Amino acid sequence: MNQDPAKIIIVLLITVFSVILHELAHGVVAYFLGDRTAKDAGRLTLNPLKHIDPYMSILVPVILYILHAPVFGGAKPVPVNYRNLKGKEWGMALVAVAGPLTNFLIALISFLIGYFSGVLRGFPEGLLYFTFAELVYINIGFMLFNLIPVPPLDGSRVLYAISPDPVRGVLQKIEQYGIIIVYILILLFGNILSSLMLGGMEGIINFFYLLVE
Repeated sequence: MNQDPAKIIIVLLITVFSVILHELAHGVVAYFLGDRTAKDAGRLTLNPLKHIDPYMSILVPVILYILHAPVFGGAKPVPVNYRNLKGKEWGMALVAVAGPLTNFLIALISFLIGYFSGVLRGFPEGLLYFTFAELVYINIGFMLFNLIPVPPLDGSRVLYAISPDPVRGVLQKIEQYGIIIVYILILLFGNILSSLMLGGMEGIINFFYLLVE
């Protein structure tokens, strides 16, 4: 399948930029809530080597882009000890939400800059248009993907905070197998996941347009 190498590089750079800020947000919020684990592990940094997972940060997003599917992915989870956090489970939920919220803000800011500068109202064939559009689409994709309530994804931390003890017990038991479950979901239900995410992305982008029109 013929793809423009420049566009693949742009997708890769946006992916790396987005996952770094996503993970950094987790670590910063954890630090301000009393946990130094991420800081002591050297994760409060913009150094991509500290955050990137070769599979989820590079391979999966690039393959999804080449296949014309919604681009999503992740990075190496930031270590957090919830026992050190103010609010314990609720503190952990705040740490978790910080990542997807960061992606949402990147998407929104990119959209607003692209829209009011005229770039996103220009010719879609240009690389500048492509860059702003992918900043929006990729970050929305990251946000939606990471809100899936399966450990170690961020949505599971929020689910844990609001769930009764039996559900928390299930989440704790599958925690060690969580990333395997995520890979299985991608491999077996990638088409369904892509369709659901496309619907979510369309709704969020429509919301962005409501803000400016």
